[in-house]
Amino acid sequence: MSKLMYVTTRMVDPPQGGRAMLSRLHWRALSTLFGDRMVVHELDRAENSAGMAAALGGYLDGLTPATELVILDRLAAEGIDRLYIDGSNFGRLAQAVRKRLPRVQIFTFFHNVEARFFLGAVRQTKSVRAIGVLLANYLAERKAVRASHRLITLSRRDSRLLSRIYRRAGTDVLPMAMEDKLPAAPVSTEPGQEQDGGGYALFVGGAFYANVAGILWFARKVAPHVALPTLVVGRGLESFKDELERFPNVRVVGAVDDLARLYLDAAVVIAPIFDGSGMKTKVAEALMFGKRIIGTPEAFSGYEDIIDEAGWMCRTEAEFIAAIRHLEIDQPPRFDATLRARYESDYSREAATARLFRILERRGDTCAGEC
Repeated sequence: MSKLMYVTTRMVDPPQGGRAMLSRLHWRALSTLFGDRMVVHELDRAENSAGMAAALGGYLDGLTPATELVILDRLAAEGIDRLYIDGSNFGRLAQAVRKRLPRVQIFTFFHNVEARFFLGAVRQTKSVRAIGVLLANYLAERKAVRASHRLITLSRRDSRLLSRIYRRAGTDVLPMAMEDKLPAAPVSTEPGQEQDGGGYALFVGGAFYANVAGILWFARKVAPHVALPTLVVGRGLESFKDELERFPNVRVVGAVDDLARLYLDAAVVIAPIFDGSGMKTKVAEALMFGKRIIGTPEAFSGYEDIIDEAGWMCRTEAEFIAAIRHLEIDQPPRFDATLRARYESDYSREAATARLFRILERRGDTCAGEC
């Protein structure tokens, strides 16, 4: 029977950030499918110390010549015939395996189209280091696209973007998924029957460039013009507390251990994100808590089929203001069981496990399924 190796960065508990949470979920889903026929190799980022030259050669995020050799030897010694690489930044590994062990089928999962993601960082910071990081990730990702048998993207948009940049589209789509963190399903309320006042507009995200730019824009352009308060939550965002709280109705919490109560008490989740790649964790997380979302087209990328039921898509400050004012008047249910059901069917670990099973059963390099 087939054996699979899962290669990822070191998993810590609790996982820090959306990428780490998704990596852990995929590990659990693959464990369900393969049981004791799966082995895991975790890479320690701290092992990279050779500088930019090594990074440009593809040794990134814990992948080194030594760890590459360990993985190759283990694949050969244990007769492992499938390799699932958690990130296109490890394209150097895909290239090495394809060359030395052509019998091993290589699946690479793209958390983002990294070239596009880091291009956004370059535009924001305009530093020499950011340019070097972009180039290193572009070169590594190009290796992943060329060497992997199957290219698994989060969305059809990312698949098209791979085709535009590297002349090869993704072969499979595996959308965002979240571990279930709802403590107990609340009773869905009828409009106008809320128990605890008007709540707040909740923004959740780490302090990476697109989140920071988005919430600063919202605080400046939207928050002063609506009655609903804005609550800003996320690791690193406390650094922007003074800047954000200059605007009326904005309060910054920063990092918290448990988001559940904050989600459940929110009137709506906001996602004013104007740049990026992949799919946004905060949208799936909002659905998990039965929450409507007010977001940009970028925030809803990969969720296009559910925009009408999930909330409001807004491109301008006027549209954000109108959506929030509509929410204040209409008072939709604080917990929407229909949105919760959408999470369970499409964005839960169970949904991801079922999709992974179908992807892993396919053979060859051709596009199949949702791509």
